[in-house]
Amino acid sequence: MAKEKEGFTEETIDFESKLQNAKKILDTLMNPEITLSDSVKAYEQGMKELTQAQKILEEAEIKITQIKGE
Repeated sequence: MAKEKEGFTEETIDFESKLQNAKKILDTLMNPEITLSDSVKAYEQGMKELTQAQKILEEAEIKITQIKGE
């Protein structure tokens, strides 16, 4: 189970971190001077970050559903 730290769980912090990373990558992709090779690498990394964030979000939704069912 995730540890609580200042009202946020590690999962929450990790989710926020993943979104921040994806936003930074998006900024990189918006740069007109980025090479095709670098844009492909950035896109792959961005999709990885978003996929991981989605997984964290889905796990949180499952927990909420379980709590509501109790």
